[in-house]
Amino acid sequence: MTQSLFFYDLETSGFNPREQRIMQFAGQRVDMRFKPLGEPHNYLIKMTDDILPDPDAVLITGITPQVTIAEGITEVAFLKIFTEEISIPGTIFVGFNSIRFDDEFMRFLHYRNFYDAYEWHWVDGRGRWDMLDVVRMTRALRPDGIKWPVDSKGIPANQLTMLTSINGLDHKNAHDALSDVQATIALAQLLRETQPKLFDYLLEMRDKKKVAELALAREPFVYTSGKYSSEHEKTTVVVTVTEHPKKAGAVVYDLRHDPTPYLNMKPEQLAKIWHHYCKDHPCKHDRLPVKTLQFNRCPAVAPLGVFNNDSQKRLQLSLKTVQKHLKLLKQSTTFAQNLIKTIDLLDKEQQARLIYDELDADAKLYDSFIDNSDKAGLKKVREVAQDDLHKLKPDFKDERLNALLPLYKARNFPKVLRDDEREAWERFRERRLLGGKKDSRAARFFNRLAELAANPKLIGQQQYLLEELQLYGQSILPTEPE
Repeated sequence: MTQSLFFYDLETSGFNPREQRIMQFAGQRVDMRFKPLGEPHNYLIKMTDDILPDPDAVLITGITPQVTIAEGITEVAFLKIFTEEISIPGTIFVGFNSIRFDDEFMRFLHYRNFYDAYEWHWVDGRGRWDMLDVVRMTRALRPDGIKWPVDSKGIPANQLTMLTSINGLDHKNAHDALSDVQATIALAQLLRETQPKLFDYLLEMRDKKKVAELALAREPFVYTSGKYSSEHEKTTVVVTVTEHPKKAGAVVYDLRHDPTPYLNMKPEQLAKIWHHYCKDHPCKHDRLPVKTLQFNRCPAVAPLGVFNNDSQKRLQLSLKTVQKHLKLLKQSTTFAQNLIKTIDLLDKEQQARLIYDELDADAKLYDSFIDNSDKAGLKKVREVAQDDLHKLKPDFKDERLNALLPLYKARNFPKVLRDDEREAWERFRERRLLGGKKDSRAARFFNRLAELAANPKLIGQQQYLLEELQLYGQSILPTEPE
């Protein structure tokens, strides 16, 4: 099977894929040596009138809902193009911070439009990869040949705009999806040209089986992640303490830190400092030096053999320290079991907080996988002619899908709604936009617009965007906001 790389980027109406929507999709297919294959794809996707965008996001992208409505296509129309022309067998989807951001928006897009949320990036030889952690690991381990930016405080920074600027790569229209795609391709070419061995190794290590093999060997390995400190180039040496009890992954310990203070802690104590600093804890660093490594998220990992003397000096971590802390860690017979119990405690706390404020099924992708018995029904919904949608009465086992169907009709085919369906849609919009009164989505939207408009440093384009958002918000409300 012939493989190709499809670099893609999104501009979105906000930062939460459960709540917000894709406004622009752009991508370019290249072969494994970065030669373009075909013309780029670039689409605006229509906003629907049950969504209020995040004003801060619109100020960044410059894309208003009005522009998407005038020039865009529906989500259903886009996904037809995506499925037939873009997500072809052998495609490896690549982005910059795409694993944590763009891929999540794409999953929710597929889910609410009756596609499998995951198959587009794993079946038929497909895959995914993320340039951000490739950049971070290259900077940490093999930085020669590339100029590396720092921010105004002298802290290492890996933003795409800064990397392209300092290295003289073309990136004229930052936060335009197609421009960002072209810039990411140029950056990937630079990384491969300067550090081909590391680049090709990380390309191969996008395979979750290879990641698992490295992690579950229970030997120290190098791990680069945004969770680690910029002071040490987001990179450290870790070892697997235990397999994750609920995910395809491992729980790893950061061997930069002495494990002694944690080895005899009870699960309740560990839970307090897993994600957050605990003022009562005697350790000097902010949180428990433990992290979940998920095998299917293309983590940037490498064997300890790449951690040469220069890397040790750059990251201020010696192999002597690694081995010392590893020895202490291995002396504990209870730490692994305590971490498993800690994970269970944290999961229960999170579930208690997950009270959905939305009354629809949009945000519930991760509640469970869709049952195989419902998969045929997904295809049936997608293939029915729009004029026959009213005849469609699939009896899904999954109640999320039954709840999604009227939303799918209203968002993509509003002209064919019957009177009762239109009335139901209006009730849904009222509940979604105005539910919660002073804490409703509409109230938060207009309050944020007012906060931004009060900034005396606004330039003309920003003022225009805020005015457009004000008009849009007023135009879609079922009633005037209080």
